[in-house]
Parts: sequence; structure tokens; C-alpha cells
Amino acid sequence: MARAQRATIQDVAVLSGLSICTVSRALRNLPNVSESARHKVAEAAAKLGYKASSAAARLAGGSTGSIAIIAPTATAWFFAQAVEAAEEVFADSGYDTVLISLRNKPSVQRRVFNDLSALVQRVDGILLLNVDLSPAEVALVSTAGLAVASVGMDAVPWDDVGINNENAAWQATSHLLDLGHWDLAILSGKESTGHSVSTPTDRFRGFRRALADHFLVVHPDHVVTADSSIEGGRRAMMELITHRNLPSAIFADCDETAFGALMALREHGLSSPKDVSIVGIDDHPMSWFLGLSTIYQPVADQGAFAANLLIDRLQNPDAAHEPTQHLLNTKLIERKTTRRKR
Repeated sequence: MARAQRATIQDVAVLSGLSICTVSRALRNLPNVSESARHKVAEAAAKLGYKASSAAARLAGGSTGSIAIIAPTATAWFFAQAVEAAEEVFADSGYDTVLISLRNKPSVQRRVFNDLSALVQRVDGILLLNVDLSPAEVALVSTAGLAVASVGMDAVPWDDVGINNENAAWQATSHLLDLGHWDLAILSGKESTGHSVSTPTDRFRGFRRALADHFLVVHPDHVVTADSSIEGGRRAMMELITHRNLPSAIFADCDETAFGALMALREHGLSSPKDVSIVGIDDHPMSWFLGLSTIYQPVADQGAFAANLLIDRLQNPDAAHEPTQHLLNTKLIERKTTRRKR
């Protein structure tokens, strides 16, 4: 693809050995970046021929100077982190942001995407964060006349940054299987008020694939719907404890769901990993405090990287290049909530 030959901020981060957020700040001469880091970034950028976008290169004529960030919810930790990182990049390039929360409500999502003409009058571009769009909504967005980028959305006709969610779930589930747990449940983060987050399907697929690798199948009683929240995880674990057979291990497809599961265990006089091993995805700051085993993903870097790609589109509207997908690395962080089955 034509775009593949152009250096990205991710290339600079890899070559310099620094995070995308740090690279973005260094390239824009922002504070709180060490001289050593600035030198590494400058050296890497020079080798790659990468240049940071400049606010002076903004679209001429008709530009609103604003970008809309659309997220399924504004309260979950993942989205708060991604929004903050993206907003910093946009502000550094001279753009204001409009945050639109879909509040995990299908009615709100329909209202937003069925009336994009109103949004076109207010913003120059859209950054979508893990929004589960229908094919019709994808078509509406791609033909709205706005620059678009996203985080965590596969097979879309614009630039996307994310992780391999199926593989992350496979990593988490394989960790439990390698510890000798054959009786597994999944707390799957589908929102009870409407499925507006795009990741649960891929993560369930990874859970199922890991089981299949060990010639196991998913037990229907061990698939429990859970909102991607602490309370959602608590309710799902309560369901397992009181109405189903408690398995020896659980994969919660986000850390906040896992926190709720740990809470429910304590309420019933149980604990992890003594009674059940639990692993999540995210590496939320509280995961370290609670000793939660999890799959780390670079949340802020995803938001910052996607924001940089969107700015590049805005400031180079005539550049011909195909949409790209960038997958950032994940890794297992083994802590205290998982152990070998005894």
C-alpha cells in the first residue's frame, strides 16, 4: 500500500524505544520530557524522515478547528485514558475537541450517526473509539466528508489503531489452561443496554480458540454476560456463584469486570486464586494494587497514535494513501489472582 512507505509515529516510538505518548510530546516540544528522551526521538525521527504535523498546516478555508471524539461511554477507564491522550495531541496541533458519549444506548447511537450532517457543520474530523458500527453506519461515516480515524475497529475504510483483541483473549485464556484449569468461564462485556462496544465478539472468539487448542468447547452455562464495569462484573460473578457451577478459573474480558468479580467473591467468603483464578485485559492502574493477573494493552498510546493519524489526514487532505491498520503489542502480566490448579 502507498501509505506503508511513510514513517509513522509508531515507527519513531519503536526505533527510539519510547512510548507513542512520549514521542508525541517530544516532537511537539512539550514539557515533562527528559533531554535524553528528546534526543532519542529527534535521532529516530531524523533516521526515518518523520516530521510531526504542524498547526500551521491546518486545512485552509472552511475549517472549524474542531474534532469530535465519539466513544461508547465516557466513564469507563479505557475510554477516559484514550480520550485524554487524543485530546492532548489535538490541542497541541491547535484543534479543539467535542466529546460525544453514546452512553451505551442504541437510541443515542442512531441519533448521532443518522444525522451526521449536523456534525459536519461543527467539526473537521471524527475519532471513533471502539464503536460497534453497523455496515450502514460505516457507509454514512465514510461518505460524510469528514476526516476519520479510529481506535479498536477492524475492517473499516479509514486509519485504525488497536490491539489484536482475539489474540489478547487467547493469551489470557491460554494462561489459565497452562496452569491446569480446564473448567473455565468467561465474563463477556456486552452492554445490557445495547452493544455499542466493538471488542467483546473478538475476545469471545479468542477465548473459544484457546479452548479449542486444548480440544475443549465452551460450556453455555459458563458464558455470562457482564457490562464492562465493576458492577457488571459483580453481578455476573453473583450469577455464577448462586445459580451456576463455579468454575476453577475465569476470564473477564476487561479489568473492571474482573474487579467486580473479585468483589462478589469476597461477599461470599471466597477469594482468588484460592477458590477461583481470574485474569483480565487492560492492566488498569488498580490491577497492580489488587494483584490482578491481566493482559497489558497500551491504552493511551492507541488514543495518541490514532489522533496523530487523523491530524495527518486533516493537514494533508490531498495525499493519496490507503487506510491502514496498526496493531500495538500486548503482554501477559502474571500477578496474584492466578495460580496452578491444585
